[in-house]
Amino acid sequence: MARYETIRIETDARGVATLTLDRSDKHNALSAQMIAELTEAGNALAADPAARVVVLRSEGPTFCAGGDLNWMRQQMEKDRAGKMEGSRALADMLATLNGLPKPLIARVQGNAFGGGVGMLSVCDIAIAVPEMRVALTESKLGLAPATIGPFVVRRLGEGFARQMLLAGRAFDAEFALRAGLIAEICPAETLDEAVDRAATAALIGAPGAIADAKQFCLTFERLDPATLTEETAALLADRWETEEAAKGIAAFFARKPPPWAPES
Repeated sequence: MARYETIRIETDARGVATLTLDRSDKHNALSAQMIAELTEAGNALAADPAARVVVLRSEGPTFCAGGDLNWMRQQMEKDRAGKMEGSRALADMLATLNGLPKPLIARVQGNAFGGGVGMLSVCDIAIAVPEMRVALTESKLGLAPATIGPFVVRRLGEGFARQMLLAGRAFDAEFALRAGLIAEICPAETLDEAVDRAATAALIGAPGAIADAKQFCLTFERLDPATLTEETAALLADRWETEEAAKGIAAFFARKPPPWAPES
């Protein structure tokens, strides 16, 4: 695995990879370097068979404060082509994490603003402390959260997304839970335990089956209703014909755990 300066990756023996945002002095704000390193890390984790589940976490009291001030200043100084390039880099990073063919679980120990909300929006499960706050404050700067917008709207739905996009104020953890941005609220002292439970549960599923199921979730909206039945029938038939299915079904009838399940 490559060496990084703004993030860290560690994978345990179970196959749980921890992807850590490591700019606590900057509240884990997204700089150009961090965006590039997260994109590279996402591609590396996607291709790494040893990493079956990815936990996204951060150092310090803030999960992610959004865009780094220096990055935003640099964006202002660029010409239009440069501004577009920077926006594409952020979109590519989010798309890489969004399309990760394995579960992505966020450990949210603090606030998520701007691009941090985008980061939560591409996670499959996010578990947060009661004190966390989320906000899309770009409008206060005369900007619009356009690059993260597709991920946020898809995750929250138009109704909740409009409340956040237009208000510019901070919303509490209960709002984030109702909106579907986070899946669970738990006290800080049990946050790691809750995240580990979610990661362990994700290890029970067959890696290939999980990758196919996640891909279906990501592409479902683009399927033609006229051919939906055939598409889903083909997906299930494909899975029936895999080695994973043969082993999983055999283990079920033998009343044994499947070979990919973690040891109890």
